[in-house]
Amino acid sequence: MLNQPINQSTNQLFYTLQIADSALINGHRLSEWCGHGPVLEQDIALSNIALDHLGQARSLYQYAADQFNNFSTEEKLNTFTSTAIQQKIEAGELLDEDDMAYLRDGWDFRNVLLVEQPNNDWAYTVARSFFFDTYNFYFFTALQNSKDETLAAIAEKSLKEVSYHLRWSSEWIIRLGDGTDESKTRIQNAINDYWMFTGELTQPGDTDKAMFTQDIGADLNAIATQWKERVTAIIQEATLQLPTGTWMQEGGKNAIHTEHLGYILAEMQFMQRTYPNMEW
Repeated sequence: MLNQPINQSTNQLFYTLQIADSALINGHRLSEWCGHGPVLEQDIALSNIALDHLGQARSLYQYAADQFNNFSTEEKLNTFTSTAIQQKIEAGELLDEDDMAYLRDGWDFRNVLLVEQPNNDWAYTVARSFFFDTYNFYFFTALQNSKDETLAAIAEKSLKEVSYHLRWSSEWIIRLGDGTDESKTRIQNAINDYWMFTGELTQPGDTDKAMFTQDIGADLNAIATQWKERVTAIIQEATLQLPTGTWMQEGGKNAIHTEHLGYILAEMQFMQRTYPNMEW
C-alpha cells in the first residue's frame, strides 16, 4: 500500500477486504481438490464448500468496490499499488468485484496467512479447514450484530454455510484422529505444522481494533476464547494432542504474505491479466 493516512473509510474498506480475501484464497485452495478428492462424495462436498467461500467473497468484494468508488480520486490512487487499478482510476472507471479479485497485487491482499498454506495431503487440508471454519463460525456469529447493515446481512447469510463447514471439518478431525495409526499420525502432524498460523485469526490488528470501537467489527478477544475452547474439545474427542507452541506467524492482515500467495494469484489472475476485460 502507498503512504496514506488511515481514516475511517479506509479502515472500513480494509476490514471488508480482510474478510473477502480470506474467503477467496481459502475457496481457491479448496477448489484445487476438485477431481482429486479421496472419494467422490468428499470431492463434491469440498467443491461445494469452496463455492460457498467464493460466494461470500463475491458479496464482500462488491461491497468493498462500492466503498472504494466513493473515495476521492486522490484517496483511490493512494489505496492500491496495482498498475491495472491505477489505470482504471485515471480513466475514471469504477471498480467492481472482479477488479478487487483479479487486478490487485499480492501486497494489496489482506487475507490471514493460514488460508494460503498448501493443501499438501488430505490431513493438512482438513486441519487448515478446521482451524479456519471454527474461527469463521464465531466471527460471523458476532458480525451479525455489526452496525454496518451490509456486513451484518452477509454474516447472517454466511453463517448458515459456515455452520456446515465447521461440522464437516470437525467430523473429519475426529475421523482421522480416532482412526488408524496412519491417519492419526498424519492429522497430528498437520495440526502441529499449521498451528503457528492460527494465532493471527484472533489477534486484533489496527483495522480490527478500529472497527470494533466503531461497533462495526467483531470482538476478536472474545472470539479467541470461544475458538480455543471449541478447538480443544474437538481435538480431545479425536484423541489428538493440542500443540503447546505459543509463537505465531502473522502479517497477512498487513499485506505481508508467505511465498504461497504469489503462486495462487499467478494462477487465479492469469486470464484476466493476459486478456483484459475478456468476457465468456
